[in-house]
Formats: sequence, structure tokens, C-alpha cells
Amino acid sequence: MSKKKGLGRGLSALLENAETDITTGTRSESTSRVLGSIAMLPTEQIEANPFQPRTVFDRDAMLELVQSIKELGIIQPVTVRKMGYDKFQLISGERRFRASQIAGLTEIPAYIRVANDQAMLEMALVENIQRRDLDPIEVALSYQRLIEECKLTQEAMSERVGKNRATVTNTLRLLKLPPEVQSALRKSEISVGHARALLSFTDPAELNAAFKRILSEGLSVRQTEEAGRARRQQESGTKNRPAPLSFEHQKIKSDLIDRFGTKVDIKRDEKGKGKIEIAFRSDDDLQRIIDKLEE
Repeated sequence: MSKKKGLGRGLSALLENAETDITTGTRSESTSRVLGSIAMLPTEQIEANPFQPRTVFDRDAMLELVQSIKELGIIQPVTVRKMGYDKFQLISGERRFRASQIAGLTEIPAYIRVANDQAMLEMALVENIQRRDLDPIEVALSYQRLIEECKLTQEAMSERVGKNRATVTNTLRLLKLPPEVQSALRKSEISVGHARALLSFTDPAELNAAFKRILSEGLSVRQTEEAGRARRQQESGTKNRPAPLSFEHQKIKSDLIDRFGTKVDIKRDEKGKGKIEIAFRSDDDLQRIIDKLEE
């Protein structure tokens, strides 16, 4: 049995911190009795979370949840923040809230918490990241929002979401893929392994060609990695291979060998840049060559 992941340390602290109440500067006795508790709230008093990072909800899964709610009710309460008198806003539980509305429920169980906008955004993002049904691009976008909008470093964010930094970095790199590849990943037409293998292609045209081969030929992750590795080796070999010397440069090389009486090599690239290498066997031989240069 897999161990259920706990809340990130940042999320847990924010949920419990009374100082993040945006509705009042002081906490009355009646407020203290409500905040932090579970209550049945009318659905009409709950508004959707404007910071919801999830943009796609699977229709079939939603219908299954609606049927479950009709038969059993909501097993796990949603989490809301108090916005004012009889007014609450979702922090987490968007699917359960939507499904309960479709199922016709007029009230649902909810944890009542307090949070300012910045804290609420972090809560929503972290809570969603920790759900198993998010696609990899949604997770990557949530990581990016935590960094950009919550002003977190990758190190701080990895602590919030309970992931090591390498995992976070590799997930963020998925956002560098072309839109059509990201779309295929979201639709499960390719795997995360395929997506990471495609990141090794530096040329967009070659990346696109490899992507099409995955879809049409059913390339495995290993085959895609091997294709990328072969291409990198080819690029490296082409890059390091000197351009062939023209007849004129070969004549210059021959003249230099005759002049200095030692091995001389001329290396140049396709743009015409290069270097002349003159070999020497000892300090005395080096001085002899220098004397030749000064003649």
C-alpha cells in the first residue's frame, strides 16, 4: 500500500495560521468557533477559486463523481476561506464542488480556513500538485506559477510540494516543448519519458520529426533516446571535424614545413577561421623556430 502524501510544510502552516485572515483585523470569539471547523455550507454561499490552476476536468470522471455523490454524498469535505458574512471561497475541492452542484446538492461539508490571496494561491497550487490525476503539463504550469506568482525559488518550491529539486527541474523543462508535443502529453498520446527524450533534440525540425515517428511508428522511449543520442554524436563529429584544405592552403603548409624544418599543421573551419600548429622537439628547437620567425 502506498503511503499517502501529506501536505507540504508551507501549505500546512498557512492553513493553520490565524494571522492570514483577510476578513477582519481581530478575531472574535464567534469567529474562533467557526474557523478551523467543518460545517455544512450552502453551495450558493461558495464561490469558485479564481486561482484554480487546473483547466481541464475529465468528463467521464466527473460524471462518475456526480453519481457517487448522489448515492453516498461528499465523503471528503472541500476547503474554503471565509470572505465575509455568509460568503466563502474555495481553496481546494473544485471537482467535488462542481460535481455537487451537478448532483443538485444545496449544501456540502467544508473545512473553513483563513488565507490572504497570496497564501490562497499557494494553497490551491500545492493542493492540486499533490493530486494524482493532474497531467504532467498541469503540474509543470503549477510549478511555474509557484515560482513566478508566489516568488518561490526552485529549492523552496521543492520543499512546499514534497519533491526533490531534480524532479521539479525536469518537470519544468516540459514547458520548453512545442505546443503540439505538450498537447500530446496532456492527452496521454506520448509518455513523460518520450517528452524528456524529445528535449534532447536541439533542432526544432528534428524534434518534430522524432515526435511524428513516435506517433506513427510507436517508437519506445529507449528508441527515442537512442535517436537523440545518435543525432548528438553526429552533430559533435561534424562540429569537430576540420574543413579540408584547399590546394592553396596545402601549398602554404608545404612551404612552412620546408621553412621551419618540422611538422606544421593548418586547421580551419568552414567559416575560414583556424590556426597554424608548429611542432618543436626541445627548448633549443623552439628557439630555432623563433629565430626563423624573426628572419
